[in-house]
Amino acid sequence: MIQINNLSFGYSRKSLLFRNLNLRLREGHIYGLLGKNGAGKSTLLKNMAGLVFPLEGSCQVNGFEAGKRYPAMLQDLYFIPEEIYMPSLTARQFVANTAPFYPLFDEGAFYRYLSEFDVPQDAVFNKMSFGQQKKAIIAFGLATNTSVLIMDEPTNGLDIPSKVQFRRIIASALTEHRCIIISTHQVRDLDSLIDTLVVVHDREIVLNESLDAISERLTFTTLSETEAQSALYAEDALRGKQAILPNLMGNYSKVDMELLFNAITSGNTSVTEILQRPHYEQSL
Repeated sequence: MIQINNLSFGYSRKSLLFRNLNLRLREGHIYGLLGKNGAGKSTLLKNMAGLVFPLEGSCQVNGFEAGKRYPAMLQDLYFIPEEIYMPSLTARQFVANTAPFYPLFDEGAFYRYLSEFDVPQDAVFNKMSFGQQKKAIIAFGLATNTSVLIMDEPTNGLDIPSKVQFRRIIASALTEHRCIIISTHQVRDLDSLIDTLVVVHDREIVLNESLDAISERLTFTTLSETEAQSALYAEDALRGKQAILPNLMGNYSKVDMELLFNAITSGNTSVTEILQRPHYEQSL
Protein backbone atom coordinates (compact mmCIF):
# COMPACT_ATOMS: atom_id res chain seq x y z
CA MET A 1 0.00 0.00 0.00
CA ILE A 2 2.52 2.66 1.19
CA GLN A 3 6.20 1.72 1.37
CA ILE A 4 8.89 4.20 2.43
CA ASN A 5 12.50 3.04 2.17
CA ASN A 6 15.55 4.94 3.48
CA LEU A 7 13.85 8.25 2.84
CA SER A 8 15.83 11.40 3.57
CA PHE A 9 14.08 14.72 3.22
CA GLY A 10 14.80 18.35 3.98
CA TYR A 11 13.98 21.68 2.49
CA SER A 12 17.76 22.00 2.16
CA ARG A 13 20.51 19.37 2.33
CA LYS A 14 22.05 21.18 5.28
CA SER A 15 18.91 20.73 7.39
CA LEU A 16 17.32 17.30 7.05
CA LEU A 17 13.93 16.70 8.57
CA PHE A 18 14.15 12.92 8.00
CA ARG A 19 17.17 10.69 7.52
CA ASN A 20 16.90 7.06 6.32
CA LEU A 21 13.22 6.85 7.27
CA ASN A 22 11.48 3.50 6.82
CA LEU A 23 7.74 2.91 7.11
CA ARG A 24 5.17 0.46 5.79
CA LEU A 25 1.43 1.11 5.93
CA ARG A 26 -1.05 -1.60 4.98
CA GLU A 27 -4.60 -1.68 3.69
CA GLY A 28 -7.44 -2.36 6.08
CA HIS A 29 -6.11 -0.06 8.82
CA ILE A 30 -6.73 3.40 10.25
CA TYR A 31 -3.36 4.84 11.26
CA GLY A 32 -2.96 7.67 13.76
CA LEU A 33 0.18 9.71 13.04
CA LEU A 34 1.44 11.58 16.10
CA GLY A 35 4.42 13.84 16.69
CA LYS A 36 5.43 17.07 18.36
CA ASN A 37 5.13 20.41 16.59
CA GLY A 38 7.79 20.54 13.91
CA ALA A 39 8.38 16.79 13.96
CA GLY A 40 7.51 16.57 10.28
CA LYS A 41 4.08 14.94 10.29
CA SER A 42 2.67 17.17 7.56
CA THR A 43 5.83 16.84 5.51
CA LEU A 44 5.69 13.06 5.76
CA LEU A 45 2.09 13.11 4.51
CA LYS A 46 3.09 15.40 1.63
CA ASN A 47 5.80 12.91 0.65
CA MET A 48 3.13 10.20 0.52
CA ALA A 49 0.92 12.40 -1.65
CA GLY A 50 3.83 13.27 -3.97
CA LEU A 51 3.66 16.99 -3.13
CA VAL A 52 7.30 17.09 -2.00
CA PHE A 53 10.17 14.87 -3.08
CA PRO A 54 12.77 12.92 -1.09
CA LEU A 55 16.40 13.87 -1.42
CA GLU A 56 17.27 10.19 -1.10
CA GLY A 57 15.32 6.95 -0.83
CA SER A 58 11.83 6.28 -2.08
CA CYS A 59 8.15 6.61 -1.22
CA GLN A 60 5.83 4.28 -3.10
CA VAL A 61 2.03 4.29 -3.08
CA ASN A 62 0.37 1.21 -4.56
CA GLY A 63 3.61 0.44 -6.37
CA PHE A 64 4.02 3.94 -7.88
CA GLU A 65 6.72 6.44 -7.00
CA ALA A 66 4.66 9.09 -5.22
CA GLY A 67 6.73 12.01 -6.49
CA LYS A 68 6.04 11.16 -10.13
CA ARG A 69 2.30 11.65 -9.50
CA TYR A 70 1.09 9.29 -12.19
CA PRO A 71 -2.66 9.63 -12.90
CA ALA A 72 -3.12 5.95 -11.98
CA MET A 73 -1.82 6.74 -8.49
CA LEU A 74 -3.62 10.06 -8.06
CA GLN A 75 -7.03 8.64 -8.95
CA ASP A 76 -6.67 6.19 -6.07
CA LEU A 77 -5.36 8.63 -3.44
CA TYR A 78 -7.08 11.56 -1.74
CA PHE A 79 -5.23 14.05 0.46
CA ILE A 80 -6.95 16.53 2.79
CA PRO A 81 -4.41 19.11 4.02
CA GLU A 82 -4.72 21.00 7.28
CA GLU A 83 -5.32 24.29 5.49
CA ILE A 84 -7.99 23.96 2.83
CA TYR A 85 -9.20 26.19 0.03
CA MET A 86 -12.82 25.75 -1.00
CA PRO A 87 -14.02 27.20 -4.31
CA SER A 88 -17.11 29.28 -4.93
CA LEU A 89 -19.16 26.22 -5.86
CA THR A 90 -22.10 24.30 -4.45
CA ALA A 91 -21.77 20.60 -3.63
CA ARG A 92 -23.30 19.57 -6.97
CA GLN A 93 -21.04 21.93 -8.92
CA PHE A 94 -18.00 20.63 -7.03
CA VAL A 95 -18.97 17.04 -7.85
CA ALA A 96 -19.41 17.90 -11.53
CA ASN A 97 -15.95 19.49 -11.68
CA THR A 98 -13.92 17.18 -9.45
CA ALA A 99 -15.54 13.76 -9.15
CA PRO A 100 -14.59 12.64 -12.72
CA PHE A 101 -10.96 12.39 -11.56
CA TYR A 102 -11.96 9.57 -9.17
CA PRO A 103 -13.42 6.56 -10.99
CA LEU A 104 -14.90 5.01 -7.84
CA PHE A 105 -16.59 8.19 -6.61
CA ASP A 106 -19.98 7.50 -5.01
CA GLU A 107 -22.22 10.55 -5.38
CA GLY A 108 -24.96 9.09 -3.21
CA ALA A 109 -22.49 8.45 -0.41
CA PHE A 110 -21.21 12.04 -0.69
CA TYR A 111 -24.65 13.53 -0.11
CA ARG A 112 -25.30 11.05 2.67
CA TYR A 113 -22.09 12.11 4.44
CA LEU A 114 -23.04 15.78 4.00
CA SER A 115 -26.38 15.07 5.60
CA GLU A 116 -24.76 13.22 8.51
CA PHE A 117 -22.42 16.18 9.00
CA ASP A 118 -25.33 18.64 8.81
CA VAL A 119 -23.82 20.43 5.81
CA PRO A 120 -26.44 21.96 3.45
CA GLN A 121 -26.11 20.70 -0.12
CA ASP A 122 -27.08 23.97 -1.75
CA ALA A 123 -24.64 26.19 0.17
CA VAL A 124 -21.65 27.73 -1.61
CA PHE A 125 -18.50 26.22 -0.12
CA ASN A 126 -16.45 29.39 0.32
CA LYS A 127 -19.37 31.10 2.07
CA MET A 128 -19.54 28.43 4.77
CA SER A 129 -17.73 28.48 8.12
CA PHE A 130 -14.33 26.81 8.31
CA GLY A 131 -15.81 23.88 10.23
CA GLN A 132 -18.52 23.34 7.59
CA GLN A 133 -15.91 23.53 4.83
CA LYS A 134 -13.79 20.93 6.64
CA LYS A 135 -16.76 18.57 6.94
CA ALA A 136 -17.62 19.05 3.26
CA ILE A 137 -14.13 18.14 2.05
CA ILE A 138 -13.97 15.16 4.43
CA ALA A 139 -17.30 13.96 3.01
CA PHE A 140 -15.96 14.30 -0.54
CA GLY A 141 -12.72 12.51 0.32
CA LEU A 142 -14.60 9.58 1.81
CA ALA A 143 -16.91 9.40 -1.21
CA THR A 144 -13.98 9.10 -3.64
CA ASN A 145 -13.49 5.54 -2.35
CA THR A 146 -9.77 5.80 -3.01
CA SER A 147 -7.67 3.01 -1.50
CA VAL A 148 -5.49 5.65 0.23
CA LEU A 149 -7.07 8.49 2.21
CA ILE A 150 -4.69 10.91 3.95
CA MET A 151 -5.95 13.57 6.37
CA ASP A 152 -3.84 16.21 8.09
CA GLU A 153 -5.46 17.59 11.27
CA PRO A 154 -8.99 16.87 9.99
CA THR A 155 -10.71 17.68 13.30
CA ASN A 156 -9.34 21.24 13.49
CA GLY A 157 -12.33 23.56 13.34
CA LEU A 158 -14.86 20.89 14.25
CA ASP A 159 -17.07 21.28 17.30
CA ILE A 160 -17.61 18.42 19.77
CA PRO A 161 -20.73 16.93 18.07
CA SER A 162 -18.95 17.08 14.70
CA LYS A 163 -15.94 15.22 16.12
CA VAL A 164 -18.26 12.45 17.28
CA GLN A 165 -19.80 12.32 13.80
CA PHE A 166 -16.33 12.30 12.27
CA ARG A 167 -15.22 9.25 14.27
CA ARG A 168 -18.39 7.35 13.44
CA ILE A 169 -18.30 8.14 9.72
CA ILE A 170 -14.58 7.37 9.31
CA ALA A 171 -14.96 4.05 11.10
CA SER A 172 -17.85 3.10 8.81
CA ALA A 173 -15.86 4.03 5.70
CA LEU A 174 -12.93 1.68 6.39
CA THR A 175 -12.81 -1.44 4.22
CA GLU A 176 -10.24 -4.21 3.92
CA HIS A 177 -8.98 -2.54 0.73
CA ARG A 178 -8.54 0.95 2.19
CA CYS A 179 -5.71 2.59 4.13
CA ILE A 180 -6.59 5.71 6.13
CA ILE A 181 -3.87 7.88 7.66
CA ILE A 182 -4.83 10.64 10.09
CA SER A 183 -2.33 13.12 11.52
CA THR A 184 -3.40 15.08 14.59
CA HIS A 185 -2.22 17.01 17.63
CA GLN A 186 -5.53 16.28 19.31
CA VAL A 187 -4.94 12.70 20.40
CA ARG A 188 -8.32 12.38 22.11
CA ASP A 189 -10.03 12.97 18.78
CA LEU A 190 -8.65 9.64 17.53
CA ASP A 191 -9.76 7.74 20.61
CA SER A 192 -11.72 4.59 19.66
CA LEU A 193 -11.11 5.29 15.96
CA ILE A 194 -7.57 4.26 15.00
CA ASP A 195 -6.23 0.73 15.25
CA THR A 196 -2.53 1.46 14.68
CA LEU A 197 -0.33 4.17 16.17
CA VAL A 198 2.61 5.74 14.33
CA VAL A 199 4.85 8.16 16.24
CA VAL A 200 7.43 10.46 14.61
CA HIS A 201 10.14 11.72 16.96
CA ASP A 202 13.69 12.99 16.50
CA ARG A 203 13.58 12.44 12.71
CA GLU A 204 12.60 8.80 13.10
CA ILE A 205 9.56 6.55 13.21
CA VAL A 206 9.86 5.39 16.81
CA LEU A 207 6.60 3.44 16.87
CA ASN A 208 4.42 1.71 14.28
CA GLU A 209 2.30 -0.76 16.21
CA SER A 210 -1.31 -1.82 16.51
CA LEU A 211 -3.15 -0.85 19.69
CA ASP A 212 -3.81 -4.55 20.36
CA ALA A 213 -0.08 -5.31 20.24
CA ILE A 214 0.67 -2.35 22.52
CA SER A 215 -1.93 -3.58 25.00
CA GLU A 216 -0.34 -7.03 24.98
CA ARG A 217 2.96 -5.51 26.13
CA LEU A 218 1.90 -2.61 28.36
CA THR A 219 -0.72 -1.97 31.04
CA PHE A 220 -2.34 1.46 31.42
CA THR A 221 -3.80 2.12 34.84
CA THR A 222 -4.21 4.56 37.74
CA LEU A 223 -1.92 4.13 40.76
CA SER A 224 -1.28 5.82 44.06
CA GLU A 225 1.77 8.02 44.50
CA THR A 226 3.64 5.17 46.21
CA GLU A 227 2.62 2.49 43.69
CA ALA A 228 3.61 4.71 40.77
CA GLN A 229 7.24 4.72 41.87
CA SER A 230 7.66 1.32 40.24
CA ALA A 231 5.91 2.32 36.99
CA LEU A 232 7.70 2.64 33.67
CA TYR A 233 6.16 6.09 33.30
CA ALA A 234 3.58 8.09 35.27
CA GLU A 235 1.88 11.47 35.21
CA ASP A 236 -0.21 13.32 37.77
CA ALA A 237 -3.97 12.82 37.44
CA LEU A 238 -7.03 13.85 39.42
CA ARG A 239 -6.99 10.54 41.25
CA GLY A 240 -3.38 9.56 41.81
CA LYS A 241 -1.09 8.82 38.87
CA GLN A 242 -1.85 7.72 35.34
CA ALA A 243 0.79 5.05 34.81
CA ILE A 244 2.28 2.63 32.31
CA LEU A 245 3.46 -0.79 33.52
CA PRO A 246 4.75 -3.90 31.78
CA ASN A 247 1.85 -6.26 31.04
CA LEU A 248 3.11 -9.28 32.96
CA MET A 249 -0.28 -10.94 33.51
CA GLY A 250 -1.56 -10.85 29.94
CA ASN A 251 -4.57 -8.73 30.88
CA TYR A 252 -6.10 -6.23 28.44
CA SER A 253 -6.19 -2.51 29.23
CA LYS A 254 -7.23 0.34 26.95
CA VAL A 255 -4.23 2.13 25.49
CA ASP A 256 -3.95 5.72 26.71
CA MET A 257 -2.46 7.18 23.53
CA GLU A 258 -1.73 10.57 25.03
CA LEU A 259 0.08 9.05 28.00
CA LEU A 260 2.03 6.71 25.72
CA PHE A 261 2.96 9.55 23.38
CA ASN A 262 4.20 11.63 26.32
CA ALA A 263 6.26 8.70 27.59
CA ILE A 264 7.89 8.09 24.21
CA THR A 265 8.66 11.73 23.43
CA SER A 266 9.98 12.35 26.95
CA GLY A 267 12.81 9.97 26.16
CA ASN A 268 11.54 7.16 28.38
CA THR A 269 13.64 4.27 27.14
CA SER A 270 11.94 1.67 29.34
CA VAL A 271 8.66 2.02 27.44
CA THR A 272 10.22 2.11 23.98
CA GLU A 273 12.48 -0.89 24.70
CA ILE A 274 9.48 -3.04 25.64
CA LEU A 275 7.59 -1.98 22.52
CA GLN A 276 10.56 -2.67 20.27
CA ARG A 277 11.25 -6.19 21.52
CA PRO A 278 10.34 -9.09 19.23
CA HIS A 279 7.04 -10.63 20.28
CA TYR A 280 8.57 -13.91 21.41
CA GLU A 281 10.61 -12.12 24.06
CA GLN A 282 7.47 -11.07 25.91
CA SER A 283 6.95 -14.58 27.26
CA LEU A 284 10.54 -15.24 28.33
